[in-house]
Amino acid sequence: MSSSAVRVQTWLKNTAARAEALSDLKVWGLAILTGIVTGYGVLAFSIAIEWITQFAYGTPSETLAEGARELEPFRAFIVPALGGVIVGLGLYIKRRIGLINDVRMQGVAEVIEARARPPGAISLRGGLINTGLAAVALGSGASAGREGPAVLLGGAISVFFSKTFNLSSKDSRTLLGCAAAAAVSAAFNAPIAGVLFALEVVLSNYALSIFAPIAISSICATLITRYHLGDLHRFVIPEYGGAAPIDLVLGGASGLVAGLVALSFLTMAAWGRMSARSAVARLHIPPTFMPVIAGLCMGIVGIFLPELLGYGYQATTLALEGDYSIRLLTILLVGKIFATVLCLSCRFGAGVFSGGIYLGAMSGAAFGITMNMLFGSFVASPAFFAVVGMGAVSGAIIGAPISTTLIIFELTGDYTMTAALMIAVGLASVITQIFFGTSWFHYQLNQRGYDLSEGPQGVILQTIRVRDVMRPVPDTAAPLEDSAERLADTATLGEALAEMARLGLDAMPVTKGKGENKLLGTVTQIRALRAYNKALVDSHIEHHR
Repeated sequence: MSSSAVRVQTWLKNTAARAEALSDLKVWGLAILTGIVTGYGVLAFSIAIEWITQFAYGTPSETLAEGARELEPFRAFIVPALGGVIVGLGLYIKRRIGLINDVRMQGVAEVIEARARPPGAISLRGGLINTGLAAVALGSGASAGREGPAVLLGGAISVFFSKTFNLSSKDSRTLLGCAAAAAVSAAFNAPIAGVLFALEVVLSNYALSIFAPIAISSICATLITRYHLGDLHRFVIPEYGGAAPIDLVLGGASGLVAGLVALSFLTMAAWGRMSARSAVARLHIPPTFMPVIAGLCMGIVGIFLPELLGYGYQATTLALEGDYSIRLLTILLVGKIFATVLCLSCRFGAGVFSGGIYLGAMSGAAFGITMNMLFGSFVASPAFFAVVGMGAVSGAIIGAPISTTLIIFELTGDYTMTAALMIAVGLASVITQIFFGTSWFHYQLNQRGYDLSEGPQGVILQTIRVRDVMRPVPDTAAPLEDSAERLADTATLGEALAEMARLGLDAMPVTKGKGENKLLGTVTQIRALRAYNKALVDSHIEHHR
């Protein structure tokens, strides 16, 4: 064979190998299926919310505040209260039949946790029930967002497909990203932002091999919602007079205000979460009763400040149009923080992105009014700063400056304030990272023992268990003596390596639990390190190919 033929043959072999690595037809097919199913699932979720809102308040969610204000006070009170009762009862039943161990409304954090432990522990049945309860909560006026339940539903669908088709851990993560992208694009009519949300928030991975399936899934979901609902933007941006160079500077400076608002929300949300848990333990309140408390409180809110109910789209739109004074903007800003913290802490909702948009619009509009009072016609109208605030606050809360910027673009259809928005969201994110330390989703995971801030190597140490790397022993093996050191089979790889280093041991026996004597196997430092090194190599390939 000639040298030219050998080179051609080698090139073809290498090309085939690269094509196989970058395009798995099975994964691509499942990505399309996941996008379609998730798109229709989120569409049904959105329609359910609208139906419940229309039935309860006699108006769609876009005019919820106006509809609630026109109701009799008793009905305005009883709707959220009844919603809290239904959600609490649903969580009680959900726990009794064994769908969850902890009584909570699930959202994006659970999907990120599934990424760390593929294919994940989210069940399709649990996801459907969670989405149904979220629809009741949001339709009855809970101050929360729909992106959390939507992403959770998509994640449950992807986990079901991953288990059904026995996908590898890598492919399971890719399908999880497909579901997250499809859910966001279907919920907000934002296909580009959906892709970046999946890459930035859920997967923390921008590898070329996962981009195409995720993009396909996002586009499929968007086509479905646009076919049924049309190409709609949630907010119509009024004319703000054009953006001058000074608006770029002031818009960027508004990021400082947005950062303080986001920090206030995150701090209050963390405090509310801990206080609710403390109240449950100290006062012996059943966890399933917490949504009832939130529903009763939101009922009172519905009488006096209906602008705080639900997503708050109508209030956000009015803030963009300049219909609110600084005094009312401040009242709604503070009230929305407390209402959202209440609902999140009491398991009466899960999404925080819509709340971030609301808070950003109020704080940004107030900042814009102040700038107009100081500089007059030299600066853009408050609507410009309100849009910048929407992106900056929500991006800092969820820890996704890139995808949040694009979501705001795609929600509004306006690209003029690009530079100011990018500066503002960057400043706001830096403030929250310095003083709070993490995003809301990662804070939730930290409370469950996961620290994803150390990257893939930290995740590996937290998710590989001793039972995965130990060498099993026969069932007839002699039991351990009571004084012998041991590792539980559920201990993480990081815990095992740390314990062996602390005791100066090269190997340790493994039992079912710390107090058990029945020997299950043994684990050595060499075996544990070999498993760690292999997982690191696999992770490196996954993140760079």
